[in-house]
Amino acid sequence: MGKLFGTDGVRGVANEHPMTAEMAMNIGRATAHLFKKKGHTPKIVIGKDTRLSGYMLENALVSGICSMGVNAIMVGVIPTPGIAFLTASMRADAGIVISASHNPFQDNGIKIFGSEGFKLPDETEAAIEDMIFANNLHTLHPSPTELGKAYRMEDARGRYIVFLKHTFSKEYSLEGNRIVLDCSHGATYRVAPETFTELGAEVSTLFDEPNGRNINLHCGSQHPEVLAEEVLKTKADVGFAFDGDGDRLIAVDETGTVLTGDQIMAICANVMKKEGSLTNNLVVRTVMSNIGLSVALQSLQIDSIMTKVGDRYVLEEMQARGAAIGGEDSGHLIFLKHHTTGDGIITALQVAAAMKKEGKPLSELAKIMKVFPQALINVNVKSRPEIATVPGIMAVIQEVEQKLGDQGRVLVRYSGTQNMCRVMVEGPSQEETGRYCRKIADVVEKTLNS
Repeated sequence: MGKLFGTDGVRGVANEHPMTAEMAMNIGRATAHLFKKKGHTPKIVIGKDTRLSGYMLENALVSGICSMGVNAIMVGVIPTPGIAFLTASMRADAGIVISASHNPFQDNGIKIFGSEGFKLPDETEAAIEDMIFANNLHTLHPSPTELGKAYRMEDARGRYIVFLKHTFSKEYSLEGNRIVLDCSHGATYRVAPETFTELGAEVSTLFDEPNGRNINLHCGSQHPEVLAEEVLKTKADVGFAFDGDGDRLIAVDETGTVLTGDQIMAICANVMKKEGSLTNNLVVRTVMSNIGLSVALQSLQIDSIMTKVGDRYVLEEMQARGAAIGGEDSGHLIFLKHHTTGDGIITALQVAAAMKKEGKPLSELAKIMKVFPQALINVNVKSRPEIATVPGIMAVIQEVEQKLGDQGRVLVRYSGTQNMCRVMVEGPSQEETGRYCRKIADVVEKTLNS
């Protein structure tokens, strides 16, 4: 049996396995059959980002869902966390997002949320895989009189904006604040500007003209350089960059300095502790978090726990331990009091609220954490053996770790969504860090591509 689901749904190049119309239809069929309940009219919400292939996959999913006697509600372009919200709010049986997040436009993906707005657990994804690879879905469909219907929901964006605004403290307003938004030609291109404008901010927007091919292209959370220039040029108070599906955020302070997800987490956790909303005095972070976050949290006397990379693992620990905030250095943060999943716009609103509550510019708030120099090299690989079983790679990792001692660390891991090995090194200086990272990456490339 093959495997469809990675760490964040199904993902691949559009029109190639597994991101074909045929597979999307089968995912729609299997999801509909799995979530279908007797005694009520079942429905699944479907949204997408701005990729060209979204139309193809949307129609295939709808066909699969309706063929199993379940109604499909299409909401069009909306951020991934917007689907999580709408699924729970409308009491739908499931929600599906067509997006490949921060990947280039050629890629696409399918993520599924359960009825409560949480991403599916591994067991449920495995059940969907089993149904698809059993190759008998065509035998499970209902009679012609019980087929599902497809609807377009016109007010989805407005509902989501109202939800977002309610996460911003009513004691404060953004009137008089200049904010620059980089929407990455993606799913936030209308929602984010409207949300901040309705809260009173003076908003200027970059990369808000999607054409199906320009999503994430030299913009967004992966490329905040233009945003930083615009913040300085317009003398804005802050800049926010989202990724293609709107679940990540990278911030830029008024001096044009780019802040990481770890810095944002430290800032928000500090404010939450002061106001008494940091439940169990705990922050959940991942193995990719900068050493500086650990140091900052210790100085603030805030506890933290580390998980594997992936927001699902962060969420699992947050729920298990009663944490209110958790996330990744990439800018994928979860504020569990406000939402069931990472939401870039909610994160931006919490940063803006922190600035208001502390009465300080973002550059001052960012001083709470020193970022240790970090180098990250992504190596495309042909094979993915367990790193620990490859002597050559382990030898160079151990060599670098010995040289760094307690002044740094090494992390080598495969991407959960691409055929890629990520080599990350932190150390005392940028030169040293970059040199060691390149040394390990060269061995990885030679070993796994020979």
